[in-house]
Amino acid sequence: MIYSLKGRLAVKEAGFAVVDCNGVGYGCRTSYNTLVKLGEIGSETMLYTHLSVREDGVDLFGFADMQELNCFRLLISVSGVGPKAATSILSDMTPEQFAFAVASGDSKGLTRTKGIGTKTAQRIVLELKDKISSETLGGGSAAVDYGSSSVPAAGGSAVSEALEALLVLGYSQGEVAPVLRKLDPSLDTQELIKETLRIMTEKNR
Repeated sequence: MIYSLKGRLAVKEAGFAVVDCNGVGYGCRTSYNTLVKLGEIGSETMLYTHLSVREDGVDLFGFADMQELNCFRLLISVSGVGPKAATSILSDMTPEQFAFAVASGDSKGLTRTKGIGTKTAQRIVLELKDKISSETLGGGSAAVDYGSSSVPAAGGSAVSEALEALLVLGYSQGEVAPVLRKLDPSLDTQELIKETLRIMTEKNR
């Protein structure tokens, strides 16, 4: 498995980038959001990758960060959603926006992507939200531990929605709960997500 690529950016065009790793050029299909994060041609870059093997060919997909790669893998796990559709969605939405759409049940937001109809969008939200609830949150019975009190993770509060969105991005409840505990609970869901990601990114530097 090719986990990631690090080298010189040799080609950068719509939906496609080539990373030259010691003389070997790896072509990656990618999203618009990743392309805008890449530097100029000739600069050093790094992409996290997913190798898609199909009957009609083999494609390598590259993403600027693990959050987007996690979202891509979640999307292609949904019945009827292939790599091309997943990349299109992630070209129109950042990982944070996608995670929020799933956590809040906003299937309509997904239909803004060309080729994603109402039924497909509803299936994405249904399958991924259920997957998070059953596999990560323990069937909806889990709670965010705040020491002396707990907030049900399956509830409709901004904190609950932020938690579910962060789980979509591949973080564990143990990672995000301590950060959410320190934030102002009056913030809305998207602000909570943004602040949590900012704090966690600073910690990992």
